[in-house]
Parts: sequence; C-alpha cells; structure tokens
Amino acid sequence: MIDDGTGLFTIGELARATGLTVRTIRYWSDEGVLPPVARSAGGYRLYDAASVARLELIRTLRELGLGLQDVHRVLAGERTVAEVAATHVAALDAQIRSLKVTKAVLSSVARRGSSAQETTLMNKLARLSAAERQRIMEEFVGETLHGLDNVPPEIRELMRRTAADLAEEPTPEQVDAWIELAEMLQDPEFRTQMRRAAEFNADHRTPEARDGGASWFARRLADLVGEARERGIEPGAPEADAVLRELLGDADRTAVLERMTAAFNDRVARYRELLAIVNRQPAPPHAEDFAWVVAALRAREGR
Repeated sequence: MIDDGTGLFTIGELARATGLTVRTIRYWSDEGVLPPVARSAGGYRLYDAASVARLELIRTLRELGLGLQDVHRVLAGERTVAEVAATHVAALDAQIRSLKVTKAVLSSVARRGSSAQETTLMNKLARLSAAERQRIMEEFVGETLHGLDNVPPEIRELMRRTAADLAEEPTPEQVDAWIELAEMLQDPEFRTQMRRAAEFNADHRTPEARDGGASWFARRLADLVGEARERGIEPGAPEADAVLRELLGDADRTAVLERMTAAFNDRVARYRELLAIVNRQPAPPHAEDFAWVVAALRAREGR
C-alpha cells in the first residue's frame, strides 16, 4: 500500500501481496480485466482492496484454464462463473477425448513402426465421426450385396446396420482393430468373399427365416453344431450325419463344402473378430462351429 493515506496499491505491491509477477499483473491490466482505479502523480497505475479480490478471482479462473475473454465476461457480469465453468467442462471433455485418441494412435504407431504416410492415415481413420464410420460400413454392405436378389430385405437391413462403434476414448487395440477393419472394407477381394458369405446365408436359411424371420444360417449352425460339439460328437463320427441332415437338408453337399470354404475363411473370421474388438463385444463364437461343419463334409466326400 502506498504511503499517502489513500489505501491504494501499485502493481509492485500487488505482486508482493499475491505472489504473482509484475509482468502478469500488468498484462491482465493491459487486457482490461484488472483496470486501475486511479493513477499516481507519476502516472503509475493504482489499485484498491476490491482490485485485490478481483485479482484473486482472475488468478483462480486462469488457473482453471479459462481464457481472458471468458474471465472478462464473468467480471463484467455477462456470465456467471457456473455458466462459464459448464462450458469449460464440455470443452475440456472434448480435449481429453482428443488427447486419448492421440495417445492411442501414437501407441499404435510405435508398436507397428508405422511410416509417416501410414501414421497420417491412422490418425485420419481414428478421428472419423460415428456418422462417417457408419457411412463406410453402409457403402461396404451396399456394394457387397448389389445385385443379390436372393438376399432378403431383413438380412440386408441387418448387415446395413452393422456398426463400427469406436469408443470416444479408444484403446490402442481398438484403434488397431478399426484401422485394419477400415482397410479390409476397401479390399475388393474381401468384398467378394463377404458376397459369397451373404449368398450362402441367404440360400441356407431355415424355413422360419424364409417366412420373414431374421435368423440366418450362421445362427442355426451355431445352435445345432454347438450342441453337437458339447455332446462330444466328432465331425467324422456317424452321429454327425444327423446334424448335417438337419442343418443342410437335401442340399448338394459338395456345393455346400465349396461355398463354405470359399465364404467362411480366415479373413471373414478376422472381420468378425475386428468388429467385436472395435465394438467392445465378446469374440465371435462361431469359428469352431464352421470348422466342424467343413471337417464333417470333408470326411464324407466321395461317399
């Protein structure tokens, strides 16, 4: 406090009283959030007790990350501290999510040893919005099913609504899975494989499904073969004949085997696995069931 009986403070005295630097206080004063209440005879800025309280509030808001514009609005009474805080929380949430995506991408880059070009692509794919990811999935399904008249509407809709729901705060594993999945969706060879799988599912639906249900071949296979495997029935055992009859009816077994080995290969299985990782779901349980059917059909080739 200057020794003139006015009870006013210079910037230097404010600095000593608050622990802030003279440079910081002068900057805030220049920006208009801490205006002086008077000037000394020598032209120095002077502040009163209310200025000290104002200065503490400014420091608090700045330490919480608010910009000077928001600080000014609070001090001018244009917005309450609560309103500004709520806005700032939302902004921080978005920033935190972005930082976590950045961390996940960088972790993937480090683990993969990615090139600069690959890093750019990974970062772009990881930051796609949910709507953009859904558009990629729908384009994949649309091209995969184009011209397949035997695929009923309910199956088309089920495939179309298949989502890649990457978390807002993905793990490096989820980022890796989404990037691999996105690359797979653009692969013409893989689209052909998925087309075969869709055809097979449509051709081998149960009678109930043909009447309008949404249960397709893979689900029925899981039910029948899952039970057979639980009972310990081996693919080459005589008891497997009844399972195949119930599953395939009078379909040409050679044709079924050819289409299953073409449609349900390692890449299709990997597609389902990647979707499960991205969507934070359990791993698909059907791979062993498909393998059982293929083994059972192969054991009966030539009979």
